[in-house]
Amino acid sequence: MAASSRAFLSIASRRSATKSSSSRILSLASAEPSELQIDDDAVTAVCNSLRRRHTWETLSKELNSINLTSSLVRRVLLNLKDTSNATKALNFFHWSGKSARFNHGVLTYCITIHILAKARLVKDAKALLESVLTKPGNSDVFTVLDSLLESYESIDSVPFVFDLFVQVCSKLRLLDRAFDVCKCLDENGFLLSVVSYNTLLHVLQKSKNHRMVWDVYGHMIAKRVNPNQTTVETMVSALCKEGRLQWFVDLVGRIHGKRCGPGVVVNTRLIHGMIEDGRTEEGLVLLKRMLQKNMIVDTVSYSLVVFAKVKMGDLDSVWNTVDDAIVLAREMEKVDMKPLLETFNSLLKGCSNSGRVNESLGFCKKMVQIGYVPSPWAFNVMTEKLCKNGMAKEADQMLTVLLDKGFVPDENAYYHLLAGHAKEGDIEGALKLYYEMEYRSISPNSSCFTWLIIGLCKAGRLSEAEKFLCLMKARSLTPSSDLCKLLISCHLEKGDQSRADQLYREMI
Repeated sequence: MAASSRAFLSIASRRSATKSSSSRILSLASAEPSELQIDDDAVTAVCNSLRRRHTWETLSKELNSINLTSSLVRRVLLNLKDTSNATKALNFFHWSGKSARFNHGVLTYCITIHILAKARLVKDAKALLESVLTKPGNSDVFTVLDSLLESYESIDSVPFVFDLFVQVCSKLRLLDRAFDVCKCLDENGFLLSVVSYNTLLHVLQKSKNHRMVWDVYGHMIAKRVNPNQTTVETMVSALCKEGRLQWFVDLVGRIHGKRCGPGVVVNTRLIHGMIEDGRTEEGLVLLKRMLQKNMIVDTVSYSLVVFAKVKMGDLDSVWNTVDDAIVLAREMEKVDMKPLLETFNSLLKGCSNSGRVNESLGFCKKMVQIGYVPSPWAFNVMTEKLCKNGMAKEADQMLTVLLDKGFVPDENAYYHLLAGHAKEGDIEGALKLYYEMEYRSISPNSSCFTWLIIGLCKAGRLSEAEKFLCLMKARSLTPSSDLCKLLISCHLEKGDQSRADQLYREMI
């Protein structure tokens, strides 16, 4: 019994000792300040010193014992995020970086930039943005942008910070990245101001990056950022540098019947360029938005729609496309609008390539009536198709009308007409075109001589064919083997074996 009592007392004693020891350990632990408590005290000490507006020297003395960690610096800045403390936050940022030799990372830069932008300390915010974007190791613009986006809510920041970011990127001529930033911010729901777009446009047009300046302007309109006077002036300068300002001024004037404001000219250039680049659907969506905002006149927009309809066509869908364009063009005539010259050129090509050569010829005549002449390219396409359809005479008559209007045909136009007349057996018409080429100092190519000789052979005028063969060789143009065989055959039919043998020897 006594032994049991002693054992019990021994166990109780050990438990009591263990409990007493644990209590002492817990007591000691609670007496030691935690790391979080140390940070809290340090943050409070730093903020109090800053609020007393101490000099950097005094700050360094008071805070000498504090070890500045990334976590502590961020917490101090977050404690100073109110606009009333913005200058204190900036002071701490610079003091910690210089006097305390703390190496600021992208995040502490961005937190400070948010605070400054929120307080509208624009100059200081831009200075820090320039610093972080040019700091070694921070060359990736999107590293900084991501940090700005991530820290945005913790600072209760304002969208204005992203305007400053784009403006600084533009100033530093980070142009490709600046445009990517604009698109990224749009995706994240931040709408940039017209001032930011103007800054980027200004630098782009100075850099002669013609393509991107129009891409940025189009993006700006698409995002419903309305251009102001500065925007229009910048885009007019871009048009000047392209050397196309007068061309578009004249174009809009011809369509509308009178001069339009520079904004209409600029917007016409934008949509016209998008259609030319094959971005037709995108251009038409933008055109609709411009019409809703009265940024372009109805007459010009109607012409651009016709131009777009034709441009959208390909070999499979050209029939419907041309039909749509024809309907639209006829509607325009009813309200006395003049379609774009390029629209008529496209209509000539579209109708011709779809086999509707009579309508193509009709549009060409309509062009002449309203004071236009087709481009050599459009006329050549139409002429080629007319001649292939046995309408060389009609194409030739159209050329006569156009020549009186100042049209200057090239050698391809004459080739198609000459070949067409020769195929149809009209050798006099072909010869007339040849002499007209000589008169206009347009050198006939090998194909022109070939068709002329073929036509003369078919007409039984072999001596004249030989004359043109000699002319062809004198101009260092080599006749094809098929042409030589035709001449040999014609001489044999005439019974001239000697000349046939001579041509054969020359051919081999």
